Amino acid sequence: MLGTFGVWGSHYEWAGKIGEVAELEALGYGTFWLGASPDIALVEQALNATTSMTIATGITNVWQTEPEAISAEFHRLASDRFLLGVGAGHRQLDQAYEKPYDKLVSYLDRLDVPADRLVLAALGPKVLKLAADRTAGAHPYLVPVEHTAEARKALGDKLLAPEVTVVVEEDPVAARAIAREQLAVYFTLTNYVNNWRRYGFTEEDVQGSDRLLDALVAHGSPDQVAAKLQAHVDAGADHVAVQSLNGHYAELAGALGLRR
Repeated sequence: MLGTFGVWGSHYEWAGKIGEVAELEALGYGTFWLGASPDIALVEQALNATTSMTIATGITNVWQTEPEAISAEFHRLASDRFLLGVGAGHRQLDQAYEKPYDKLVSYLDRLDVPADRLVLAALGPKVLKLAADRTAGAHPYLVPVEHTAEARKALGDKLLAPEVTVVVEEDPVAARAIAREQLAVYFTLTNYVNNWRRYGFTEEDVQGSDRLLDALVAHGSPDQVAAKLQAHVDAGADHVAVQSLNGHYAELAGALGLRR
C-alpha cells in the first residue's frame, strides 16, 4: 500500500503546489505524507492529482481536529488510498497540551476510522505500544536509525513508517548548516529532545550538535543518502517517508532504484 519509499512534506510548503505530487508518483514514490496537521481539502486535492499513490497525514493533531470531524471527512472521501496519521503535537506549541497519552486514547475511542487505515505518531515505548495495540502501526518523526530498530521490536509485525530528513549535499558542513537552520524549532520541543536523550545524546547534542544532525539527517550525494535511507529499512522500517530539505527528489528516486 505505501511502497518502500515515500515523500513527507509540510502542508505549509506544498499547499500551493499539490499538483506536483503527481510528479513524485511518476518518479516511483509510493506515498505522499502531508505534514503539520493539514486541512483535509489538501488531502483530497492530492488524491485527485494522483492515481495509485497513497496519501497520508503526518500528522493530524489531536488538539486541533475533533475526531468526529476527521471521521466524517475520512468516510466522505471513501478512498482506499487515504491513510490517517494522528498525533499529540507539542507542549510548547499546543496550549491545551496536557496528558498526551490520555488524549490519544480518548481520541481513538471517539474516532470512527478502521484500525488498518490509521497510524500514530509514536516516539516513546508507551505510545508505540498503543500504536501496536490499536492501529496499523507507527509514524515516528526525526529519529535515528537506532530508534527504528527499537520501534520494530515494540511494534511486532505492525507497520513502521518513519520520516527521515535528508539534505542532498556532498559538503557535510554545508549540509549540516541547512539542517541546523531548518530543524532549529525541534531542538526546543521536549518530546523530541527527550527521545534523543534515550539514545545517548547529551544536553549539548540536543541543541543541534554535528553528532545529532549526522544521526538524524541523511546527507551527502544521492547515493550516500539512499544508503542511509536503506539503513532504516534494514533496521526494520516497512516504509521510509523522505523529507528533503533541499529537493532533489528525482535524483534520490534514481539512487533508490525507483521506477521512472
